Amino acid sequence: MDDILTVFKASKYCNVSPKSIINWIESGHIKAYKTVGGHRRIKISDLENFMRKQGIPIPEDEMTEERIRILVVDDDPIIVETIVQALEEDAYDYEVISASDGFEAGIQVNHFKPHLLILDIMMPDIKGYEVCKKIKSREDTKNTKIIVLSAYLDEEKFKKMKEYGADICFSKPLPLPQLKEEVARLLGLN
Repeated sequence: MDDILTVFKASKYCNVSPKSIINWIESGHIKAYKTVGGHRRIKISDLENFMRKQGIPIPEDEMTEERIRILVVDDDPIIVETIVQALEEDAYDYEVISASDGFEAGIQVNHFKPHLLILDIMMPDIKGYEVCKKIKSREDTKNTKIIVLSAYLDEEKFKKMKEYGADICFSKPLPLPQLKEEVARLLGLN
């Protein structure tokens, strides 16, 4: 439960009084819930989202939650670089790595444990349906969000990809602002 804060801990994290935290909760600025005993609890991600919106500095210490990990899988180095750079420049401070083939992608899914996978399914050694199905069927990766990219898929194939576990499907060329928005939405950041 390291990602759940008491009002007191949240106040220390923001460097404000506990009363300020309670006021922000009661006015709807910070999401929180109450325990059976009536104590307020705040997810650190909700607090940090509020802090970002308000321009409150987020401390760089042990209370900061782990960075969100994103794996980009595409055999086109220009597309990979474009996506990686766009995500690394985003305000959410993602940790982004890439893989250029199915074998490397499999290794990275197991070791890097991405929260989100951006997958070009029209690569020579990748069967996109199987990748999605495998990731969503494994206990340790079933919550991984998957964004599918392809220059060659029609609505019918996109529908099939979603049945196998893809969360979103995009056609290439890819609208980067929309991709960044969908990444943040899928990860619950906006």
